Amino acid sequence: MPTTSNPPDLFAAYQSATDASLLTPANPAEIAAILRIANQHGIPIHPSGGPLHPTGVTLSTQRLNTVREHTWQDLVCTVDAGCTWAAMQTVLAQHGQFVALDPLSPTSSTVGAIVATNDSGALRHRYGSLRDLIIGMTIVLADGTIARSGGKVVKNVAGYDLHKLMTGARSTLGVIADVTFRLHATPKHTCTLTAAADRAEPLGNLLLAIINSHLSTEALQLRSTPEAFHLDIQLAALPSVIQEQIVSLNKLAAPEGLHFSGAPADLWLTREKLSAHSSDFLLKATMLPTQIPAAARLVQAMQGSSVTQAVGVMTAAVPADAAAALVQLRFTLESQGGSLTLQQQPSGSTIDPWGKLPDTLPLMRAIKQRFDPNGILNPNQFLGGI
Repeated sequence: MPTTSNPPDLFAAYQSATDASLLTPANPAEIAAILRIANQHGIPIHPSGGPLHPTGVTLSTQRLNTVREHTWQDLVCTVDAGCTWAAMQTVLAQHGQFVALDPLSPTSSTVGAIVATNDSGALRHRYGSLRDLIIGMTIVLADGTIARSGGKVVKNVAGYDLHKLMTGARSTLGVIADVTFRLHATPKHTCTLTAAADRAEPLGNLLLAIINSHLSTEALQLRSTPEAFHLDIQLAALPSVIQEQIVSLNKLAAPEGLHFSGAPADLWLTREKLSAHSSDFLLKATMLPTQIPAAARLVQAMQGSSVTQAVGVMTAAVPADAAAALVQLRFTLESQGGSLTLQQQPSGSTIDPWGKLPDTLPLMRAIKQRFDPNGILNPNQFLGGI
């Protein structure tokens, strides 16, 4: 496996090697030099913070791995794309701050990978999505141009929001070199509670009531297993306020015949545990909050398990023998304006990972053509062959 930090040497090795090649730039200028040469020769580049891609050239960000700036007084930080999420949070915690997002595998996933896939968990209910937390970004475009979007202060309105375009683009439009986040104070007091039911609908009604309440809700999710359904909530406030809100919470639950009790905080890791089901279908679905109970019920009927954030983003693991029912679930969601994407499927499955392509696909292809006309950046990694 050729490995080098010198672009010309890398591409000479790439042309003569049977294995894939790995390049580990140390700064945006080196990334730019790599992309400039790759663009000239039409060589595919796969940006990655982790393992080697089986084809083409893997551009690893493992040497871009630090928290470059932490202006704690202004609640902002700038982080290299190759820094792991957990390492970043450890540095920020020294000043009682954090990036208010709970992605999958924080100890191994890098900042760049999480931004490229637009991952988020239950904290999105209170703090918003990644696009709400990112205020700036350094991006290297396919032709080697180094572009900077946004700024390093929260109240910044200058320039185009290119960082919002790059978030979730799976590195098909540019290589993320660093990201500037807005920060929040780490909650000092939290309390996790759960309510269980045999049916999803009462929990769904309660979920909507909580969304419309004035409770200090930090995170909110509905879980389903083949045996039961659970609604989980995390409150964040002063201890005395939390006790008052637990009373209010159970008043909301009473009309549905439900009651909240204490629960271990590790239930917020359910999404990560579902992602470890290697022999199953692993899916991500989107829906309106009002549609969450019905979707959870359909997953349960397949003998699968799911966890759905209150904003309507579901992660589910479904057994391999439930392929036909999975296709029906996709049809149901899409007919209601939602979506279902397969992030993993058993060997031999022929189900399309993406499902119904959006009406905006021509626009997305036009943007890809504008940013990467030679198609070298992570080709065929996004919907519609982008």
